[in-house]
Amino acid sequence: MILDRAQPSESAHALFLKGMGEAQGGRIRVAIGLVEQAISLAPQGRYRAQLARLYSMVRRDGDAAAVLSAAEQALPTDALSRDTMGCVYARLGDHAAALPHFAQAVRLAPENTEYRYNEAVTLNFLGRVDEAEDALEALIALAPGHARGHHLLASLRKVSATRNHVERLGLARARASDGRDRLLLGYALAKELEDIGEADQALDTLCAANAEHRATLPYSFSRDAAAFDAIEAAWPRMRDAAVVDAPSDAPIFIIGMPRTGTTLVDRILSSHPEVESAGELQAMPLAVKHASGTRTPTVLDPETVLAAAGADLGQIGRDFMARAAHHRRGTASRFTDKFPGNFQYAGFIAKALPDARIVCLRRNPMDTVLSNFRNLFAVTSRYYDYSYDLLDIAAYYVRFDRLMALWREALPGRVLEVGYEDLIADQEGQTRALLAHCGLAWDPACLEFHTNRAAVSTPSAAQVRRPIYTDSVARWKRHAEVLEPVRRYFEQAGIAVE
Repeated sequence: MILDRAQPSESAHALFLKGMGEAQGGRIRVAIGLVEQAISLAPQGRYRAQLARLYSMVRRDGDAAAVLSAAEQALPTDALSRDTMGCVYARLGDHAAALPHFAQAVRLAPENTEYRYNEAVTLNFLGRVDEAEDALEALIALAPGHARGHHLLASLRKVSATRNHVERLGLARARASDGRDRLLLGYALAKELEDIGEADQALDTLCAANAEHRATLPYSFSRDAAAFDAIEAAWPRMRDAAVVDAPSDAPIFIIGMPRTGTTLVDRILSSHPEVESAGELQAMPLAVKHASGTRTPTVLDPETVLAAAGADLGQIGRDFMARAAHHRRGTASRFTDKFPGNFQYAGFIAKALPDARIVCLRRNPMDTVLSNFRNLFAVTSRYYDYSYDLLDIAAYYVRFDRLMALWREALPGRVLEVGYEDLIADQEGQTRALLAHCGLAWDPACLEFHTNRAAVSTPSAAQVRRPIYTDSVARWKRHAEVLEPVRRYFEQAGIAVE
């Protein structure tokens, strides 16, 4: 009898281990089935933590959230499972829920630097900057060469001539041999050099770091150009398509080139009592990809765009709303999606969500290029391969500008283009226009966006916790000589540079 009782648990563990092996081999859907079976036999918190992770990997966010909720009722006791739960909460955008799990993982395994890093990232997202700094210093004490820790620490706040990490960063980069580490440390060093007034040395450091990394990438701008071509070619078919049962919801999409003020506008809008920020969602790209039926390895590519243009656009809208629902936390009636890259999906958004509001941030093209070059995006994402070379960024901007001209003509009144410089110069006037476009009543809280306590999970976290400032306007002029090839490129492309 005792053996009979033990058998289900032993079988469950065997299924769980087999599932983890399948996941390690990249067979995620097979792994999910095995771990689901294991949980049906023995609903352990450890199994649920891993199942939530697997669900999130295949974008089954609702299932991931449900499994996390079940795991909260019988928490796992090991550090890995608690860190895993934190990671899944973070992917779902619930950083407040993630933090206790990261903190417990650190308590259980204080020597694990990755658990410490995850805790520090989340503390920063939640605006607990001093605690994030302490956590990172403890991490670096354990692992002096931890490049991600150094990079995050440099981003927390503006350093000064008397309080900085420049010397330590220089030594760490000199010792680093791994290419990814050298890139991260190069960005961190450049940022702190800029902070202390060494602008030329900062840009030299950044140019060297980016050139070294760019040389390792099999990237050509022609890849991105092909996607832009497909979007433009697909629009007439999309424009003329009938749309059935489109949702009546009115989400607010904040689009544009990265680093042009999208997070600032997101904070302004989400300071309104009727609006919450859902963060930078992948919901529209994934809804379009799903509707296309293509098996290509990338979310955005010509085949996918052209196939999706003939799909059920109403279903794309419904799919978007279902995916977005898993990232909403409050009771506000409206929400923002501030994924900048949705500028490539503006046609799909306009058709699939007829009541959606779209806001596009525009910034001086030279500042846009420099800001993209100065910011390290997700290194593993091929979407940002253009960002390591000044002329690649300029070429990308030209096609962005051309696509926005198409939407301006094709979607009159649907896209409000907001100039970053205009917003800085006339905060209240531009905010009133922004709220009016989004169908929102005036609320003075939108002028106090910097007091918004909601989490910020973008590189602009530190900036948007400050009132409006002018530091970043016309920054490119400090580096006019280095940027001269970009200015000439824009001149030849007919892009006005002030």
